[in-house]
Amino acid sequence: MDRVSLLVLALCVVFGLAAIAYAADDPVLLHVEGDVKTPLALTAADVAKMPRATVSFERDGEVATYEGVLLYDILLKAFDVPAGKGLPGDSYILATARDGFQALIATGEVLPTFAGARVLIADKRNGGPLLAYQRPLQMISPQDKAQGRSPFSLTKITFARLRPAVEQSPDKL
Repeated sequence: MDRVSLLVLALCVVFGLAAIAYAADDPVLLHVEGDVKTPLALTAADVAKMPRATVSFERDGEVATYEGVLLYDILLKAFDVPAGKGLPGDSYILATARDGFQALIATGEVLPTFAGARVLIADKRNGGPLLAYQRPLQMISPQDKAQGRSPFSLTKITFARLRPAVEQSPDKL
């Protein structure tokens, strides 16, 4: 093996061990924050205890079945309310992946009394773990045809209320 190959291999080992150490130090998979009653820092154990759901999702001609927790159920936990009560519809949800990719969903889309989309925060794919690049969690929006709102390596959900427009007097327009 030449020196360059050996150096590359050594760097891969070091970065791999650093990633494993980081994962061991921070067991939190998902942060839920913003305009919620109770910000959450969900671990794998927390996610496993929540009500489970499955959705099928087609990408590049392949259908996969994902298992996890409905985004709606996570919001119920963050607001500390029972199903069907108390989630504000005049709001939005911003899902952020580890690489900074973000997806925006209107809260009304996931409320059963409105659109009722089954947006899933998945931790399993086809009965096993998510693919390595999808971990720790992936948001699955099966109603979307282009899959642009299904970020993988999901780390944060921010809930935000819409703010009323500030009225301006005609002379300031």
